[in-house]
Amino acid sequence: MILTGNSYLLALIFGCIMLSFNIFRLENDFKRIEYQDSFCIFRSYMGYVSATLFNYSFVLQAVYRYILIMYPMHLFWQSAKFQTFFTAFIWILGFTYPLAFIFTGDIIYDVNNQVCQIPLQLSFPVVYIASLGAIFPILLIMFIYFKLVQYVHKMSKRIIPVNTLFRARRELKMVRRTVILISILITVTFPYVIFMFMSFFKRQPKSYFRIADAFSDLSLFLVIITLFQFTEPLKTSVMKRVNGRVNMVTT
Repeated sequence: MILTGNSYLLALIFGCIMLSFNIFRLENDFKRIEYQDSFCIFRSYMGYVSATLFNYSFVLQAVYRYILIMYPMHLFWQSAKFQTFFTAFIWILGFTYPLAFIFTGDIIYDVNNQVCQIPLQLSFPVVYIASLGAIFPILLIMFIYFKLVQYVHKMSKRIIPVNTLFRARRELKMVRRTVILISILITVTFPYVIFMFMSFFKRQPKSYFRIADAFSDLSLFLVIITLFQFTEPLKTSVMKRVNGRVNMVTT
């Protein structure tokens, strides 16, 4: 629940950042302003940070399931203290890795998209942000999933206690749900990936970020709904509250 709560918190932060992007863009379009405000670069920095941490929050969940299956006797690795420490480390990493671009001048104002960002082109900052912020966590989750699938299949062929095999299959199911969440992110944000590759050849449309931003908003909404469906304790608690209020109104 700590790791799930971390994902919800980061989804809220990421959603607030995206909302601030849209408000700033709408205000500038309405007033025909073509210059950045004082928070433009910081807003972009927080966008990179929140998106990266949101992706890594699913890595934390996958790693936790991996530990439960592969190292069931290492109780300290499964403890809330260790998970909190691991989560704090990821937060520090997320806030640190794009920090240098604020001072190097790589984050600039794009008039066509009314946003401050690192220009999409074949450059070190773009490859660095994309690799560490998106590609690496996705590959890591997929690697953990396939390793667990192989391990559970090997367990099925050996003589082991039924409860051990049941627990391994249950945790594998939870990792599979994480893979589904990541697949939603990849599918819906695929236009942004296309624009990034097009930028390597200088063929991206001028308002590419406006289009990609709309798909990012949609992906966040779909992930939140899916995460809610997969989180049984939270889903049960919310449904009890809703049903309780409905019963009170009916009475």
